[in-house]
Amino acid sequence: MFGVSIDNLIDLEKEQYTLVDYQGNEPRWCSGCGDNGILTAVQRLCRDEQLPPEKTVFVSGIGCSSRFPHYMKTYGFHGLHGRALPIAQGVKIRRPDLHVFVNMGDGDCCSIGTAHWIHAIRYNMKMVAMMHDNAIYGLTKKQVSPTSPQGLKSNTTPYGAYLQPLNPTVTTLGVSNVSFVAQAVEWLPEMLYDIIRAAYHHQGFAFIRILQRCPHYLPTYFDPLMQNPDNILMLTHRNGIQPSKALSRIYKNQEEHDPADIHRARQYASRTDKLAIGILYRNEEVPCYDEIRKPKHFFTPEMVQAALDKEFDKFAVSITDTEEGDSSESAD
Repeated sequence: MFGVSIDNLIDLEKEQYTLVDYQGNEPRWCSGCGDNGILTAVQRLCRDEQLPPEKTVFVSGIGCSSRFPHYMKTYGFHGLHGRALPIAQGVKIRRPDLHVFVNMGDGDCCSIGTAHWIHAIRYNMKMVAMMHDNAIYGLTKKQVSPTSPQGLKSNTTPYGAYLQPLNPTVTTLGVSNVSFVAQAVEWLPEMLYDIIRAAYHHQGFAFIRILQRCPHYLPTYFDPLMQNPDNILMLTHRNGIQPSKALSRIYKNQEEHDPADIHRARQYASRTDKLAIGILYRNEEVPCYDEIRKPKHFFTPEMVQAALDKEFDKFAVSITDTEEGDSSESAD
């Protein structure tokens, strides 16, 4: 009627979430911190995908990046240092209906949390894991991290870091059952958003290494990448990421890369002359532990209450009829 298609009409009865619905406390990160850009990209994703806040969970460990759950108006769990992934796995295995995201720093993930990181890749449970890599411990005031460059002088290495930095992307690609690996930089919001969105739609454990600036302790560390687009290599593919024309005019170094090719992905991740950003590897066929161990039924509030009552009853102290009678006789 009147030439209007009902497919284009908005369902006014359905609740529409806006960015405000996902904005929690005001961020307290330093001005210019790359965490701000990651937060914006994630909030955009939640809005565009219309994720119900009560069905969405953000889990973190300890560090600057781990304040992430405080700034999302969703469920959140601010865990212990290095323990974000096992907490997130516990959430997902009991509540597979929830959308689970994990935010970790480079020290949080690659140092004290290394064992959990490796096994989370192997378990391949559906969630998005974002590793904020600023190559330094920021919250504890400039200590060398596993991804810090060799020679970096910090409070723990006053004469310079002795070791070559760990490459988290190469490491992830070498673990059994790996199913999704990507690299991004927070100062290119278009690419960052597209990569996080692809990770969200992946059926398995999606690991994203996000290089992010620390303006306080390493203010110039990423300048070679930011100031010279030739130092960045964009990986494009019909099954990966396609940069916009505007972005392509600036970042001319682009190569077609099939994310199904893990050997080529490892080569890109190992390059030191250019930083490859985009989706390096994706395999939807890897079994997911949360699907293998999926509960046969969901636990209703009534079932949870009954289970709690049963456990509490084991320790309940009750007065028997005999005891009541004895006590009344004594009172007389």
